[in-house]
Amino acid sequence: MTDETERQPARDPQDLERLLIDRQWVGDIDGMVALFEPDAVIDSGEAELIRGQEAIRTLFEAFAASGQKFQRGEQRPAAINGDLALTSTRLADGSVTSEVARWQADGTWLWVIDRYSVAW
Repeated sequence: MTDETERQPARDPQDLERLLIDRQWVGDIDGMVALFEPDAVIDSGEAELIRGQEAIRTLFEAFAASGQKFQRGEQRPAAINGDLALTSTRLADGSVTSEVARWQADGTWLWVIDRYSVAW
């Protein structure tokens, strides 16, 4: 799954969460990063936002080195308005993630904003 030509694109914003987790579980960091726009932002709960694909790659490399794995949760239906979609998932620990995806000209969806937890 690490060959870019074999990676399934996100044709629906609901695909992004599943693809991210699937790619993390097989160690496909490049594939994880590919689910984000080049200037995407991640709010991981730390003081500074993580900006851009290189910083996102560094974050995912650190996760991989720690052995942490993302877990599947209860994904809510995406709220779609034009070329934007709000995605969210309630995790087993009760936290809720929220993300904003944007429709791309090639018919795929990529995340532009990812917030790990909006409920504590």
